[in-house]
This record gives sequence, C-alpha cells and structure tokens, in this order.
Amino acid sequence: MELFAAIVLFLSALFNVIAWPRFFARVSSDPRARDAAGATTAFYRVHAVLLAVALVLAAAAVIAGLLLVIV
Repeated sequence: MELFAAIVLFLSALFNVIAWPRFFARVSSDPRARDAAGATTAFYRVHAVLLAVALVLAAAAVIAGLLLVIV
C-alpha cells in the first residue's frame, strides 16, 4: 500500500511539473495578462501564484513519495 501511495504522489508531482508551466505559458501570452502600459495584471499574478503553489506541492509530493519508499 505504501508503494501505491508513493507512485500516486510521484504521478501527481509529474503532472504538476508538466502541466502547469505549459498552462502558464498560455496565460503569459493571454491579452488579459498585461494592461495597456505592459504591466502585469491581477490575472497574471493570480496564475503565477497558482503555478508557484503547484510546483511547491509537486516538490512536497516527491519528498513524501521518497520517504514512503525509503522508510
């Protein structure tokens, strides 16, 4: 059961690392990401925070998965 949990954590981390940066690239090129002066908007900043949280959670999932496998 611990091996299954570790695999799920690794897959979750992999998904976050693959999907979120690609999604953020699309957000960055979206017209709503910048105002007329070229400054970032709340739309951009919210998605940047979501990306950061997803990548931190991915790192935590990898660490938790490794702890499950090693310990």
